[in-house]
Amino acid sequence: MLGSRRPWAVAIATATTAAWLSLSPLAALAADARTQLKAFVSQVNSATGKFTQTTTGPQGGAQRAQSGDFAFQRPGKFKWAVSQPYEQLVISDGQQLFQYDPDLAQVTTRQVDQAIGTSPAAILFGSGDLEQAFDVTPLPARDGLEWLRAKPRNADAGFAQVDIGLQNNLPSRVELLDSFGQTTRVDLSQIQSNPSLPANEFRFVPPAGVDVVKM
Repeated sequence: MLGSRRPWAVAIATATTAAWLSLSPLAALAADARTQLKAFVSQVNSATGKFTQTTTGPQGGAQRAQSGDFAFQRPGKFKWAVSQPYEQLVISDGQQLFQYDPDLAQVTTRQVDQAIGTSPAAILFGSGDLEQAFDVTPLPARDGLEWLRAKPRNADAGFAQVDIGLQNNLPSRVELLDSFGQTTRVDLSQIQSNPSLPANEFRFVPPAGVDVVKM
């Protein structure tokens, strides 16, 4: 996620059980989160949409909300473009990941595998088995969404857990608790599944005059 001017190369998944689905007649009609995630990963090879993001500290103080547009194409290609309250771009061509900060006139680049790994981005943009990298447990339905919690098996993942809410086989909200006790909430909207994307959608060339830092 992009919080505190850092990328959330971000992500989404599933799980839930019939026991708590039966608590609500309406919820019982919805597929559980694990089923919805499997449908999302298998049926949605690319997508575009919009996001809003807020980060709240351990004591409750919130940072300024961010908003922008995203796109992805499996496996590993994505674009996360913040437009408000400042511009920032995180983009991957499937091999390299670039983080471009116009205010700093700086581009940071690294290998996609190193950047994503077991991050939430692997859930949203990857095509592998979620449970290979995460312990997945169901959560009660809330806010009209089916929920799961994914905890990374790797202690060095950089975050403690990510809760994912799904509706109609699409991710709708992500709530990530990082290692510093901050919670980042990302709401996804206007998702278009399997659109026709330009060939250069995920191509990035650093602008002239900016510093390029390789990680």
